[in-house]
Amino acid sequence: MVEFSANLGFLWNDLPLPEAIRKAKDAGFVAVELHWPYATPSADVKAALDETGLPCLGLNTQRGDVAKGDNGCAAIPGREEEARGYIDEALVYARDINAMSVHVMAGFTDQSAAAKETFVQNLRYACTQAALTQRTILIEPLNSRDAKGYHIGTVPEAQEALAAVDMPNLKIMFDCYHLQIMQGDLAKLFEGCQDQIGHVQFAAVPDRGEPDAGEVNYTWLLPELVRLGWTTPFGAEYKPRTSMADGISWMKPYS
Repeated sequence: MVEFSANLGFLWNDLPLPEAIRKAKDAGFVAVELHWPYATPSADVKAALDETGLPCLGLNTQRGDVAKGDNGCAAIPGREEEARGYIDEALVYARDINAMSVHVMAGFTDQSAAAKETFVQNLRYACTQAALTQRTILIEPLNSRDAKGYHIGTVPEAQEALAAVDMPNLKIMFDCYHLQIMQGDLAKLFEGCQDQIGHVQFAAVPDRGEPDAGEVNYTWLLPELVRLGWTTPFGAEYKPRTSMADGISWMKPYS
């Protein structure tokens, strides 16, 4: 069965977060996931999750100084204290709302040996702390079209980090949108690293809109990933082309 998680970083993001959670429930999503919820008290989010019965699959660490172009800093040498502060903050918030995972954002680097080692050490710290409450740490390859210079852009680069960290609660965020742009052949790509994946996200390629157009036939791909053994909700992380109300019909073929 194909089920969906609403990524509230993009969906209903004009509403207060508790109200967005309620909208996700009403629309037929069975879970939610967050980008950077920290401006909303965790107690308010937890109350909305309890009210709707929706689990939260995960959230991101802070990006850093967005005005200066930051997109995370966990792989940037010299910013280890800041990165670990963001990890601690995210894990506390995840604990408070019972979110299952934390995506540690790497940032833009030159992919040097120093950057790779910084990322590994910060991920070991994150995994150690996350294990105390039985949570998963995720890392996500981002495409070089939207995030040129991001520390990891492909599955093999993520796998290199997983191998170096060597901790069981470190997994890959398999975002079909990013990975179609970078590698393609998504079903085979998924099958080749399935045991290393912690979450799957999707959106149309190339416009990142509703997943009912573009290069990827999700009405084939998502059931195929279920056939291959995926059992948790797929994260709908798309940017509505017009309004949420106008675009939500993409879900009908899966019902």
